[in-house]
Amino acid sequence: MGADHHRPPPPAPPRLRKILIATVVPLFAATCVGVLLLWPSQAPTRKDAPPVPRYHGTVTRVVVEPCPEVPDLPEAGPAGADGPCGTVRATVDEGPDAGREVETPIPVGPGAPEVAVGDEVILVQLTDPADPSVSSYNIADQQRGRPLVWLLAAFAVAIVAFGRLRGLAALAGLAASFGILLTFILPAILEGSPPLLVAVTGAALIMFVVLYLTHGVTTQTSVAVLGTLGSLLLTGVLGTVAIGATHLTGFGSEDATTLSFLDADVDLHGLLLAGIIIGSLGVLDDVTVTQAATVGELARANPDLTRRQLYQAATRVGRAHIASTVNTIILAYAGASLPLLLLLIAGGRATSEILTTEFMAQEIVRSAVATLGLIAAVPITTALAAVVTTAGRRRAEQREVSRPPDARGEALAALAGSSASADPRPDPAGWEPDRN
Repeated sequence: MGADHHRPPPPAPPRLRKILIATVVPLFAATCVGVLLLWPSQAPTRKDAPPVPRYHGTVTRVVVEPCPEVPDLPEAGPAGADGPCGTVRATVDEGPDAGREVETPIPVGPGAPEVAVGDEVILVQLTDPADPSVSSYNIADQQRGRPLVWLLAAFAVAIVAFGRLRGLAALAGLAASFGILLTFILPAILEGSPPLLVAVTGAALIMFVVLYLTHGVTTQTSVAVLGTLGSLLLTGVLGTVAIGATHLTGFGSEDATTLSFLDADVDLHGLLLAGIIIGSLGVLDDVTVTQAATVGELARANPDLTRRQLYQAATRVGRAHIASTVNTIILAYAGASLPLLLLLIAGGRATSEILTTEFMAQEIVRSAVATLGLIAAVPITTALAAVVTTAGRRRAEQREVSRPPDARGEALAALAGSSASADPRPDPAGWEPDRN
């Protein structure tokens, strides 16, 4: 028998909705309490010297000159002899010297910006330690604000044009994620709070806000929330065990080492685990939402599927999703660490030695723990979604069976019964009555 695919799936019964509310609301309340307790008391302040003043400027003239000859000494090195050499004149657009034209040397060295007339640059003001009244300017970087604004505008327009209201909600969720990250997670870690506790609390808050804002307050979203939260907790436990077993210290990158010099109070060991949890959240909510939606669509396409059949069919979809996501995670970590990977390989070290270094072991732990969390998210979310979907359907079927027949149905049944019970008599001449 065919099924009406346009009919929405039956809603979850009131009892099941109450169970979901009684489960999700206390978890959200606990998350809010944790955020309030861990909220940083003040904005993070620098513990070293104040930063060098930076101002916007516009290049008005570039003069290239031949570089002076450098004596060929072993201790001199090749730096500074290749150029380019010359001066750059730029107009200061802001700050105490706004409108003034200053002269700076052409930037040189690895990663130095290439400048031309009309470029918008970042100028740093350097003060002479012997005479604070004397200052000079150097070009530090290019201004990238305007191109980034146009790129983000195109990004937002494309999402809204394709996703419409759902795309607008996704943008709001993205803004909320960055807001929580910049106003709570990072300042709380810099203040000295335990990075693992801050990461779990902040990730849970991001999950609640983003999922309900993007997908609506529904039972399907609640299933995705519970599946994501369970997978996050499992990821945290696995990460703790893996980091302890591999004896990682958190000093596997130059950034972590620099951070330890700037702020010795930051727990880099916990920061590594916090990064694994926050990094896993972005992929976990994708998997859990997909699994919950898959179970709902399968139930709508074939209402005759049992709970076990729904679980098996949705799990097959989840396996395909996980197979592609694992490759995405590995390539994402490899792409972000490509320069350091090239540096390690160029050093001529053995592959086994490279893989067991602090940095490579750290990336392997990140990938493995995130993948295990994703794999666990599929059965957890699929089982919850199958229970919710079949519970709503069984209650709807019971209401359909127990519904009393209406007057029209009774009349049609009576007419059908009287017509069937009639005994037409044959005509004596052999003619039969018109059965039409």
